[in-house]
Amino acid sequence: MDYIRVTKDNLDSEHICCAISNNKDVQVASKKAWLAERLEEGLVFLKSVERGKCFIEYLPAEMAWNPIEAEGWLYIDCLWVSGSFKGHGYSNDLLAACISDGRAQGKKGLCILAAAKKKPFLADPKYLKHQGFSVCDEADNGIQLWCLPFDPEAAKPAFKACARHPHIDETGYVLYYTSQCPFNAKYVPIVEQTAKEHGIPFRAIHLESREAAQNAPTPVTTYALFHDGVYLTNEQMNDSKFLKLAAK
Repeated sequence: MDYIRVTKDNLDSEHICCAISNNKDVQVASKKAWLAERLEEGLVFLKSVERGKCFIEYLPAEMAWNPIEAEGWLYIDCLWVSGSFKGHGYSNDLLAACISDGRAQGKKGLCILAAAKKKPFLADPKYLKHQGFSVCDEADNGIQLWCLPFDPEAAKPAFKACARHPHIDETGYVLYYTSQCPFNAKYVPIVEQTAKEHGIPFRAIHLESREAAQNAPTPVTTYALFHDGVYLTNEQMNDSKFLKLAAK
């Protein structure tokens, strides 16, 4: 498998693995606009040359859009290999490239979000453990911060206090999200409209800056849905999924 690194010079022409369509698609446009700014901050988007979901996205942890303390580490936003690409060792290739880059930069190691049991859009804990990662912190909602240290003496990454105990003082459904995930550009407005049509209290909070994301009341900032103050899920909702959830 050959891989290509997305840069500011080829961003317009390259497909984005998590949103495969043309640049006029709202999901693609949203993701590429977010990436354009992050590339200037050291974000790396390494992907298969073939069209499909086979990529890794990582950046300096200080620049991560998550409430973590991990100075000197690299944070992996997403490592996603699916469909016909699974089972060929491509995840290992992408992770190895990230490790090599991290060591070359003199980083302390890598960190990434997961959970004790596999959750949608989060890393597979079994895979992480197999690759030498271990849990270095855990929030009350079961979201874990995993790390792979290059220096065994380095201080481990940790969640900020605001994320370790996810809870908000607001009734109804409240969604925190960022533009890191392209699906949000399409589906958040759909859920907003669905909630309005059915008289369901719903408020979407778009985290539009790194500072806002790093101080969010949730370890997962790409998509974090609360109900009456309690964290529910990081799984993206469409109209039918949301109505099914609300019916409960």
